[in-house]
Amino acid sequence: MGKSEALALLARFYPRTIRVLPELVKSVVEEERIDLFRERARLTQALALAVPRRRAEVEAALRAGFLCLEESHLGVHYAYAVALADTGFLEAYPDLERQAPRPDLYVRLDIPVSESVARQAARGTPAYDVREEVLAQVSTELSHWHADRGSPLVVLDADRPPGEMLTDLEEALGLTYFRRQADSAFDVLLLLGRPASGKSEFIDFMTRVPGTERVRLFHIGSFSVVDDFPILWQRFEEDDLRERLGRPRLHSRRCDGNYAVTDDELWNSLIEKIGGKVERALATLGTSSRTMIVEFSRGGPTGYADALAHLPRSVLSRAAILYLSVSFDESWRRNLARYDEARRDGILTHSVPREEMQRTYRIDDWNTIAGEPLGTLDIAGIKVPYATMVNEPESTDPVVLARRCAEALDPLHSAWRS
Repeated sequence: MGKSEALALLARFYPRTIRVLPELVKSVVEEERIDLFRERARLTQALALAVPRRRAEVEAALRAGFLCLEESHLGVHYAYAVALADTGFLEAYPDLERQAPRPDLYVRLDIPVSESVARQAARGTPAYDVREEVLAQVSTELSHWHADRGSPLVVLDADRPPGEMLTDLEEALGLTYFRRQADSAFDVLLLLGRPASGKSEFIDFMTRVPGTERVRLFHIGSFSVVDDFPILWQRFEEDDLRERLGRPRLHSRRCDGNYAVTDDELWNSLIEKIGGKVERALATLGTSSRTMIVEFSRGGPTGYADALAHLPRSVLSRAAILYLSVSFDESWRRNLARYDEARRDGILTHSVPREEMQRTYRIDDWNTIAGEPLGTLDIAGIKVPYATMVNEPESTDPVVLARRCAEALDPLHSAWRS
């Protein structure tokens, strides 16, 4: 990896931190269509005009708060002029040096001359190729140039794997890569609330928001959803099969054309299952910018406290909680309104029987464990931030939904990030 390649990568990965200026001599040669080796006098004249402009570019970048990185410098061209016996440039150099920007640091990428020749050939730009004996003399003269001026100089070995060299270059320049925090996304968002509180509608809304805008406004990246309802429905269907085979049902009974849960241990079993699924997915995703949305409802005096305690620590340590708050009466109203008997196993179309709603979801412990609209829950010794989003009256207006979501998710993300 050479200067141009390294600086191009830094410019790509640090767009808000640095400004990279191309090699001045090469820029002048290309703009003025100068033969680098045969038109030395013309090149010197063009550089006399270009140097003040370059200094202004550097000063403008510094005033704007950027770290300014300039590829090569006039000292390198001075060394070439010595090697090429370009007396015209050597006479003009003292004046050019006074006008040129003065770097705070010089970084020299050092490789054997033979390797430099090989890379020249691979580059495929014969107009800029320099003979091996000239390169050797340039290297020597450049070392003298730095020694004469006592330059603040860092020399990096560039004859090694590019990743290693680039890491040392970042360290020399004081660059530390980080995701832009304002635009970062939740790792895990636990989406809670009574049945029909709007959880599935929340997810449906997020699928309609363009990815970049979704991260910026709601801090949700490319996302996948884990929901325990499909597992619960599978248990109902397994009970149906057992019943047809003349065996007793294990987890549920038929109720008002639907099902009611008879085995309360099933709730924690479902959490264990989705928790394991999320844990495995996080191990695969690592620190990517994807968000996992984990959706479930719980009820009873300790419903949410019990469920959250059954999630793996590896999930809790990367999670934030958004609770969609609706009253029991509103939950029941929406539960009836969304029901589609032909698609009763669907995420957006299923329904909970009145008996099950009364027994399981009338009492909700969320306000007991989370007394404020925004805060943290201590779960197994892990501080998990939460926000409560009031989601009634019901609205399908995307403007209303966007406002509600942003007002809850923005402070939640700040708490989660810290």
